[in-house]
Amino acid sequence: MFAGKNTLTGQPEKSAPISYRWPFMLVTSLFFMWGLSYGLLDVLNKHFQLTLHVNKAQSGLLQAAYFGAYFIVALPAGFFMDKRGYRAGIILGLLCYAVGALLFIPAAAANSFALFLFALFVIASGLGCLETAANPFATVLGDSSGAERRLNLAQSFNGLGQFLGPMIGGSLFFTAGQQTSSAQDSVKFTYVGIAVLVLLIAFLFYRTNMPDIREQGDARDIERGVTRPLWQHKHFTGGVIAQFFYIAAQVGVGAFFINYVTEHWQNISNAYASYLLSVGLICFMVGRFVSTWLMGRIRPATLLSAYALINIVLCVLVVAGIPGVAVPALIAVFFFMSIMFPTIFAMGVKNMGAQTKRASSIMIMSIVGGAIMPWCMGALADRFGTAIAYTLPVICFVVVLVYGLSQRKAEA
Repeated sequence: MFAGKNTLTGQPEKSAPISYRWPFMLVTSLFFMWGLSYGLLDVLNKHFQLTLHVNKAQSGLLQAAYFGAYFIVALPAGFFMDKRGYRAGIILGLLCYAVGALLFIPAAAANSFALFLFALFVIASGLGCLETAANPFATVLGDSSGAERRLNLAQSFNGLGQFLGPMIGGSLFFTAGQQTSSAQDSVKFTYVGIAVLVLLIAFLFYRTNMPDIREQGDARDIERGVTRPLWQHKHFTGGVIAQFFYIAAQVGVGAFFINYVTEHWQNISNAYASYLLSVGLICFMVGRFVSTWLMGRIRPATLLSAYALINIVLCVLVVAGIPGVAVPALIAVFFFMSIMFPTIFAMGVKNMGAQTKRASSIMIMSIVGGAIMPWCMGALADRFGTAIAYTLPVICFVVVLVYGLSQRKAEA
């Protein structure tokens, strides 16, 4: 995976081979950092309902601002990296992340929902740069045959960040003084700490010589048909559609998890529900590690199809709201969502040659599904109840199942 070649002769280096091990580890840290940010987002959703007195549909605007930024930033980030490379795109993304986290200081001082939305938009703009760079970077650091497994391994640490986010938020955000303006202090100090960590990582990237991997078109691109217009590649087009619906499902499932649990389990606090969300995200993290191992034995498309089918069944149980079954089923959904983003992403950009960065940018733009779904689910929840809102993820997982089956057929 980490062996290098002489760029002039194409032969293996004899004295100082290029090692991708440290760059891969450093890139993997980025997956943890945006996982941490996303894990905190779902807790902020409920926190602002309590402290700023917004309804469920309005709290869904947090996800709209967050994932809407991905849609806006992805293509410019791709163009920027075409000119400057992955490393420059990563450093730019980290700096935006840090600035957005520091904007929580004035937002908390004003106790303003609008300012918090803006701060999250800036954070997500940085994360859009990071994801546009890190996802394809992880796939090309080795043979294309191992792209799905390599990206799933890196994404496993994203699951670790998502697990820690609700643990931190649950213990710090739901305090006794949450009805006062000082309730935002814990939120402010949490994000200031994140800003410091992000700036440290940016410094490490600045000081590290990263391999300048650029996907160049060559004769093999012509043989694979990569010179065709991007949208004529069915695996890419289908991947963008599947990713849109998958992200919509993932964000929606997490956004109203705390609401669902507190409504279906009597006498359970918001803080304890946050810890249960962390349990779900442990399942998410474990699912990625376990499924990365399974991909050595089961084709990625087959595993993706099986997981999508299982999640359809689980979400139907959530909608039904069966006592003693519904909440565990909702937690289990996280395990089977675990491989969906990296597997769809790797399938969609696989063997795209010189078009990889552009394909990656458009794939990241499809994350806008996460901006739309929470508002839709919130509106349904306000009118019909949170359980009914979970019918929308059912539809999303059906789309993922169709894509998985189509790719399984194409690989046969």
